[in-house]
Amino acid sequence: MRAVGAAPGRALPPIERWNPPDCGEIDIRIDREGGWHHEGRPIRRPALVKLFASVLRREGGRYELVTPAERVGITVEDAPFLAVEMAVEDGEAGPTLLFRTNLDDLVRCDGEHPLRFDPQPGGEELRPYIYVRRGLWARLTRSVFLDLAERVEEREVGGRAMVGVASGGAFFPLAAAEAVKGLS
Repeated sequence: MRAVGAAPGRALPPIERWNPPDCGEIDIRIDREGGWHHEGRPIRRPALVKLFASVLRREGGRYELVTPAERVGITVEDAPFLAVEMAVEDGEAGPTLLFRTNLDDLVRCDGEHPLRFDPQPGGEELRPYIYVRRGLWARLTRSVFLDLAERVEEREVGGRAMVGVASGGAFFPLAAAEAVKGLS
């Protein structure tokens, strides 16, 4: 995997400084598998998808594409990105997990880019995500989640034994240790 930040020419536009008028909704949808669609048809040009992703943000519960002239809402079925690859980098604070998204964003998992684990209906399954930027998360694919599971360890958090994953000097709890032990 390339080093984080090594994608030349991929500086993000400064959408935080833009305050364009809201122009409503546009028929763009990101499906559960990370596919982008316009008016029901897949967007097949990767460069166009990456351009749209570079001006995407989440404001409250709304996903928006932002330009200097306008902002429009789009539909996101789950998360706008998928984490499709994971690597480990050793550092002074211990190991740091690096994730590559389906759009080639590289994310270093740490306190600013945390992991979260959402319980699914029925409570037996967790869905893992990593924070990318601007209110946007990437869902870990099943294979990446299995790689992550190999790094699970037990630590005390707030006086309670928890299982989770350490990265970038932070610990991200998955579940109480007693709940996991009850499953084995």
